[in-house]
Amino acid sequence: MSLKIKLPALHWQILIALALAVLFGIYFSEYVKYVSWMGTIFLRALQMIIMPLVISSMICGVANIGDAQNLGRIGLKTMLFYVITTVIAILTGLVLVNFFQPGVGADLNLIEKAEIPAASGSLGQILIDIVPENVFAVMSVNRQLLSVILFALLFGFFIIKVSEKPRKQLTDFFNAVFEVMMKITFFIIKFTPLGIFGLVAEKIAPHKDVAALFESLGIYMVVVLLGLFIHAVVFMPLIIRFIGRINPLRHFNAVKTALFTAFSTSSSNATLPLTMESIEVNAGVSNKITSFTLPLGATINMNGTALYECVAVIFIAQAYGIPLSFGQQVIVVATSLLAAIGAAGVPMAGLVMMSIILSAAGLPLEGIGLILAVDRILDMFRTTVNVWGDTCCAVVIAKSEGEKLKV
Repeated sequence: MSLKIKLPALHWQILIALALAVLFGIYFSEYVKYVSWMGTIFLRALQMIIMPLVISSMICGVANIGDAQNLGRIGLKTMLFYVITTVIAILTGLVLVNFFQPGVGADLNLIEKAEIPAASGSLGQILIDIVPENVFAVMSVNRQLLSVILFALLFGFFIIKVSEKPRKQLTDFFNAVFEVMMKITFFIIKFTPLGIFGLVAEKIAPHKDVAALFESLGIYMVVVLLGLFIHAVVFMPLIIRFIGRINPLRHFNAVKTALFTAFSTSSSNATLPLTMESIEVNAGVSNKITSFTLPLGATINMNGTALYECVAVIFIAQAYGIPLSFGQQVIVVATSLLAAIGAAGVPMAGLVMMSIILSAAGLPLEGIGLILAVDRILDMFRTTVNVWGDTCCAVVIAKSEGEKLKV
């Protein structure tokens, strides 16, 4: 008689892997190089499927919506949800950073040399770059996911416009591709605990002395984390409870695997396959909603990033002793919103966009180096909030379209 070992649920496996990775990174940091490859391969496997998954899911989603009127309605509600929740997040950060003033008296000697990839130009240029010159070229670059989404939206929309025979053939083809991509996704998800163990151990090892980081930049970290907590645990549950008529705890249980993965990978894009799987299978949202709202959210809905950028910029101004007028703070809020939309769903993308906000507010770019030491830790938390916001949008839009959900 064969003995079958029943493994715990995937979210418990991930939590155990997280705990073991922290301990391994602290006490066996010299051996991290022997396990970090698991995280690298896992992340590469997720990134491998992002483009075909996004293209097939969005084309299917738009084509299955049925007509332009439905697409316009869902698109408008989705964009409205993302903009409103991002503004709420930014204003939360603005109030907290002005109340606690974490930058007052900050030690400018803590500034590190900031080796950050240059932003691709002004916000206007970023918006222009959304329209690709060569769609096949941008498909190989995760940072240009918004261009791919635009092409997929147009392709799916004009599938609706062609005659019945090619419409059915194209819709069936992309539905089949999407189904295969989800099968591949489920296979990769099985290795999530191993991947997370390698990723987190590698992140923890260089920052074993977390207490020293808190001592030097403690108030700043607390303000960012408090803002993220208020947005994720107060505002978002209130929105989905009273607007979507959804139980927040049941919704959290449906998407917790995706949230733990977002925390570990610090990448909305890399987490997208698990987010789609959680929302469709556990929450019961239809593919036509998930395939539209989630890829779009992973690219433009950065609640956590927007809040963090607002707090960080004003913290830098306080540290340099530069008072910001009401008008300048309005500029910071507006630019944080636009920069969060333009930020790629990859680790440290927020730092790239922060240079634009600092320039708009007339602040020294060198100030980025002041927050560099703790950015990687905060990146894990803000990415989790970003993905949480995406999932909340998907269920609220689904409810508004009359769908019956499991949450």
